[in-house]
Amino acid sequence: MKMSVPDYMQCAEDHQTVLVVVQPFGIVPEDHFFKIYKRIASVSQVSIRDSQRILYIRYRHHYLPENNEWGDFQTHRKVVGLIAITTCTSAKDWPQTAERFHGQKEVYSSTLYDSRCLVFGLQGEIAEQQRTDMAFYPSFDECSDVERRVEDFVESIFIVLESKRLDRATDKSGDKTPLLCVPFEKKDFVGLDTDSRHYKKRCQGRMRKHVGDLCLQAGMLQDALVHYHMAVELLRGVNDHLWLGAALEGLCSASVISHYPGGTGGKLLGRKPSISQTTDAGKRHRPGAQEVLIDPGALTTNGISADTSTEIGRAKNCLSPEDIIEKYKEAISYYGKYKNAGVIELEACVKAVRVLAIQKRAREASEFLQNAVYINLGQLSEEEKIQRYSILSELYELIGFHRKSAFFKRVAAMQCVAPTIPEPGWRACYKLLLETLPGYSLSLDPKDFNKGTHRGWAAVQMRLLHELVYASRRMGNPGLSVRHLSFLLQTMLDFLSDQEKKEVTQSLENYSSKCPGGMEVITLSAELKLPPVPFTKLPIVRSVKLLNLPVSLRPHKVKGLLGQNVSTASPFIYSPIIMHSRGEERCKKIDFQWVQGDVCEVQLMVYNPMPYELRVENMGLLTSGVQFESLPAALSLPAESGLYPVTLVGVPRTAGNITVNGYHTSVFGVTSDCLLEDLPAVKTSGCLVEVIPSLPRLQLATSLPRSAHTPQPMSKEELSSSVSVQLFNGETQQLTITLENIGCEDIETLEVTSKVVNTKEKVFSNFLSWKLEEALSHLPLKPGLTVTLTVSIQVKLDFSGQENLLQDLNDDGISVTGLPICSPLRQVLKPRPETKPISNDSGKLEYSHIKKGERIWVKRGPVRKGDCIKHNTLEAVLNFKYSGGAGKVDGYYRELSLGVHVDVEPSVFFTRVNTLPATSTRQCHLLLDIFNPTEHELTVSANRSQDLVLHASECQRMAIQVDKFDFESLPQLDQETAHFTNPKQLEEERQHARGCQINSKLQICWSIPSLQRCGEASVEGALNQLVLEHLQLAPLQWDVLVNGKPCDSDLVADCKVGDAVTLEVKLTNLSKNPVGPLALTVMPFQDYQNGVQNYDLDKAVTFIGSETFFIDTVKPKESSTCNGALLFLYMGDYYLNIKFQDDNTRRELPLAWFTLPSVYIRALDTPLQAGA
Repeated sequence: MKMSVPDYMQCAEDHQTVLVVVQPFGIVPEDHFFKIYKRIASVSQVSIRDSQRILYIRYRHHYLPENNEWGDFQTHRKVVGLIAITTCTSAKDWPQTAERFHGQKEVYSSTLYDSRCLVFGLQGEIAEQQRTDMAFYPSFDECSDVERRVEDFVESIFIVLESKRLDRATDKSGDKTPLLCVPFEKKDFVGLDTDSRHYKKRCQGRMRKHVGDLCLQAGMLQDALVHYHMAVELLRGVNDHLWLGAALEGLCSASVISHYPGGTGGKLLGRKPSISQTTDAGKRHRPGAQEVLIDPGALTTNGISADTSTEIGRAKNCLSPEDIIEKYKEAISYYGKYKNAGVIELEACVKAVRVLAIQKRAREASEFLQNAVYINLGQLSEEEKIQRYSILSELYELIGFHRKSAFFKRVAAMQCVAPTIPEPGWRACYKLLLETLPGYSLSLDPKDFNKGTHRGWAAVQMRLLHELVYASRRMGNPGLSVRHLSFLLQTMLDFLSDQEKKEVTQSLENYSSKCPGGMEVITLSAELKLPPVPFTKLPIVRSVKLLNLPVSLRPHKVKGLLGQNVSTASPFIYSPIIMHSRGEERCKKIDFQWVQGDVCEVQLMVYNPMPYELRVENMGLLTSGVQFESLPAALSLPAESGLYPVTLVGVPRTAGNITVNGYHTSVFGVTSDCLLEDLPAVKTSGCLVEVIPSLPRLQLATSLPRSAHTPQPMSKEELSSSVSVQLFNGETQQLTITLENIGCEDIETLEVTSKVVNTKEKVFSNFLSWKLEEALSHLPLKPGLTVTLTVSIQVKLDFSGQENLLQDLNDDGISVTGLPICSPLRQVLKPRPETKPISNDSGKLEYSHIKKGERIWVKRGPVRKGDCIKHNTLEAVLNFKYSGGAGKVDGYYRELSLGVHVDVEPSVFFTRVNTLPATSTRQCHLLLDIFNPTEHELTVSANRSQDLVLHASECQRMAIQVDKFDFESLPQLDQETAHFTNPKQLEEERQHARGCQINSKLQICWSIPSLQRCGEASVEGALNQLVLEHLQLAPLQWDVLVNGKPCDSDLVADCKVGDAVTLEVKLTNLSKNPVGPLALTVMPFQDYQNGVQNYDLDKAVTFIGSETFFIDTVKPKESSTCNGALLFLYMGDYYLNIKFQDDNTRRELPLAWFTLPSVYIRALDTPLQAGA
């Protein structure tokens, strides 16, 4: 008879334990039984009174009787104690209960040393009886002395054990030693010669081995070692291989107990070492030594000896760690010779493996385990097979062979659902499969797969995951199937073929239709929880970028309030503690803001790794910090799409700092929350952005058509709209802008500014102008309301023509008509050369005078068609700065920009500008050569006078008599401003002011009747420095009065012959410096109009007084007058030439300052008196 069920939990130190079976009988609730069993099992070792020995107990609640029959072979297999647990509620049931207890003892009667019965529920007279084999308790909760009774029971067992040891150790029967047998040997020894020496040695050897077992159980380790050595020698001599193996195993066990007091099974760590175990392990045996010292005479009868030196000497009988393994190998080889000793061989392998695990000799341990795998135990039940493979897995795990351990664990799992099992244990199979995961480097946490390269064999891992999916489905838990399939798809995507990807996703869709997958944690047990599996690879996200709001919606901080958000608690200007918190270190803050209530965008660059179209539903943002309304999107990505931009949007509903933590998706029916912190490969420029309080939103509409032009260097994003218009130079266009509040906040403030961009041309007027008062009167503007603003677009570029546009005007043969014959202007007009100075000498006079109010038109031929006319472009941006609501309180505003694109067509050109002196010193003639570059007839007017009509490509000259200008009276910059202004810019501003003053007087306008277009023209760009000097009023103003009347221009002063004519010369100093003294000489002459002038008029004109006038020093802003008189003796036309005497003062000042009006006096005959 052989043992059919091995005890896989056995270890070497179990050889020193006594076996006690604890069994219930009758009606005992299972939970109550195991509660008492646990308390009984807590008494695992008992110190024997009056002795230094300890008895170790091994408890079993189930033990096969056939295994008990092997008790003589190895005494730790013998049931020596029985504790029966039962219930009895009445005295009448007691006899039956007692009878059943005796029947229980009969099962193990051949080996029992002692027994106890714990009776619960019985009270009364019977319970009060004092019996050693019975213990009565009222209930399972009222049994406080169970442990004490168990200790007493163990001590009684020890007494019997010790007596048996003494009996066997001191057996004096001589050659009649009984032969100990294992069950299957009894039939083999029938008919043997019991008197042979071989037989007697066998009996003695087996008995020595048996006594060694008893000594080991009784706590006498050294005696056991001696007996084992003697048994080995005896049994080796008679080739009793089975018992020789047992003796060697006993020797190994005793040596293991000596070397490793803590045990090898991991369950005896609390054992108290005996005296023999306290000896120094280093003194026991030299490693590798084969010396065996046997001193049978040294064996004690009671096992108690205080002589420590004797114990040290006996320690030499202990095997070294290396010898232990060699003896185990030898013992197992002997067991292998016997078919019926398979269980013994298997258990020996297990014990050796545990020892090798302590010694950290994994490779040799694996050889023992490999041998154990091939041990044939006959027909095992499915449960026994599962147990065997599970124990093999645990042992492989113990020695660090994790993948081998996982292999046998998986075999055990498959055994749970073998076809031969009527009711397959899918839950047990699933549980065992989960336990195999670590051995295959497989974790159910997807985060572990984001750390570097893939670990483990992907093919095996996928197979295991498929088995988990199938097992969970057979368990009736589709949620588990969805979770494992999701994990398979997420972590093994790179190893799946295209066909496998298709099959897995189809299965996943099928399972998720019954039980949608989510992000909840699935709890399988208190220790095991399945974390959620987010689909970070479906699709794969390469980068996440938070987008700024459109330019028209971006908030701007009022410059004066930029620093208000910085805490003032610190005395330092910059504090890194305030500005950079730990949260901002983890998540970089972006330098723009979002606005509460406005749609915000986050751009993801995604990639579809699947070989077919991937549909992603309900994709949105995961945020924290403020209340955020995510607006999910659905997308369809083509197969292996490459990088594809996806924009996710949402609306922050509160103000504060918002962090974009990730995104959520729904793919194949599985909802995923993908966090960026778990995706180190995703590129991002920051995920933290500030959300400011809500601001209003403004939308504009214009009366002019929209334009595709974008003013450079601006971009289309910076403009909310753009308008385009074509205007002639000098024309004005009205632009009506309608502003509508399309937000949810009132518009409380509105500012409008403009800026001219992208033009190299100088603009001689306000390009854009408006009046904002009417629009501001409608503020605050409620949501949904509109307000209108009219903007005037006025184009005034340079009207001066290029030098190569027209040939210079040829004045030869051009005469001036319409002037009186008596005027000295009958001569041919010639424009003043720009580089030739002016002279006041009559003999050198080059410029004749033109009558006041006259114009000169000089016709020119048409321009050739090939001449190039330049077309210009003007671009400007209108900025609308507005604010309101809670954002205004925090100092934020928005800007809306409107681009204005104007194509400027030329209207008129001033190809040349010159001046001629007029008859008055305070006036001059401005000569303009005006060219019409258009294809239409054009009319030019000035000072509301007669119009000048110009045909297409025609040029004419216009002469306009104007009063000279006092440029010194223009407003001047204050000294501080002028000090910090560029001199060139300062001069340009002066020129602009002069040009504006001239234009305001000229008021030159043009019109194109055929197109009904009109505008203004400016000579500002055509004026050079010389022309400006000629147009400027001289700082020294001279006034000449004849008989008290001003004499200027071509006015004729009449007088009578013989009457005194008073002559008054007045000087007004408008310069900044004093002038004088000055001397003036009056020289009368007559002009015969033939080029001859007669200055010899001594007999015709006489002076009353001196002909020289003297003027003292005249201070600035003051005047001085000198007087004289003349007497004309004959009739005629006389002219007075007033000349300055040559002095230093006159030399230092420009000649133009000393130009006096010409004096024209007509002397008439005195009428006769009546009656003369």
